[in-house]
Amino acid sequence: MSKHFTHPQLIRWAGLFTWACVGIPLLILPFYYGERLDLVRYFIWWGAQLAFGAAYTVLALSLGQRSRPWRSVALLAVMTASALTVSHLSESGLGGLLILVISGVLPWSLPTRVGVVWMVAQNLAQAGVIASLPDSSLLTALLYCGLFLGFSSFAFVTSLVGLREASARMELDRLNSELRATRELLAESTRIAERVRIARELHDLVGHHLTALSLNLETASHLAEGKTKECVDRAQSLARLLLSDVREVVGQMRHGDELNLSQALKSLVEDMPAPSVHLELPGEFTVRNPQRAQVILRCVQEIVTNAVRHARARNLWVRFEQGADGLLLCARDDGRGANRVKPGHGLTGMGERLRQLGGTLSWESSAGGGFRLEAWLPSEEEGSLA
Repeated sequence: MSKHFTHPQLIRWAGLFTWACVGIPLLILPFYYGERLDLVRYFIWWGAQLAFGAAYTVLALSLGQRSRPWRSVALLAVMTASALTVSHLSESGLGGLLILVISGVLPWSLPTRVGVVWMVAQNLAQAGVIASLPDSSLLTALLYCGLFLGFSSFAFVTSLVGLREASARMELDRLNSELRATRELLAESTRIAERVRIARELHDLVGHHLTALSLNLETASHLAEGKTKECVDRAQSLARLLLSDVREVVGQMRHGDELNLSQALKSLVEDMPAPSVHLELPGEFTVRNPQRAQVILRCVQEIVTNAVRHARARNLWVRFEQGADGLLLCARDDGRGANRVKPGHGLTGMGERLRQLGGTLSWESSAGGGFRLEAWLPSEEEGSLA
């Protein structure tokens, strides 16, 4: 079952099933009480039950995704109030089962410490509701509080373990993507290095010997006469032709010593669970300088890492624009943003790498407006001069 459903999906369906089970008494009451049923109390109970289900569904659909904290707090408040209302109207601890459902989603919706406080507070409120019921006592309320607090703690910790496992899996997927991208770049660099080595060997060894052979044939052509001279001239022409072919092959092999970054960047962003990365690349995205390729790859890695860890974004757009004067990298996300961004080690290191090649780095952000970054690198010729 776990192979087909993620952790948030399992929690979502388990919570909805528990909510449906808690609503079974609402279907039975009309047959049990008949005309003696208090319709006002009955419909308010239905309203509280449906409000809990609606709030839980909205909250459960965003589990494991980036959402606004105030939104989660508002939905949790509606769920807690609905659960306490169900306990009050049913004159039982029935709402405590809904509180268990809330405890299961708290680790996914709030920071751990805040979640613990919320869990304890809602169980104390549940104890207060039970203590206010007719034919109830403080001892009964404390008994219910202890039982539901124990069950809630178990649900909270179990959900917290699932959250940490899901986070670890996401981090592992991110690191695997970085590893695949680095492997692609390393394989491309190795291929180019081998082509350059073979071209150098052809030029230094075969080209040298062919040049020496051509010079010797030139000398022999001056000493030979008759048919011998014709054969020597023909051999000299073949030697020159072969030397020209070797130079052309060496030139072609050196002309293809460019690193193709397209596959490495695609490997970096593919299979990324969150956020969804939209990558836009030029038609032929190649560079000759391995250091330049590594800087570009590391910049994209840092952008993706920041979006995963800090931005709480659902989407990340990365676009490359290659012009005559240089290369422009534009990245933006739809995360929470901030009015003031304090650069950490990642942004600082990115700026240092870019400045080493004569490039620049700038960014802007606003609370609720996401984060935008622009990195510029001069053309390879200008970068090498810098």
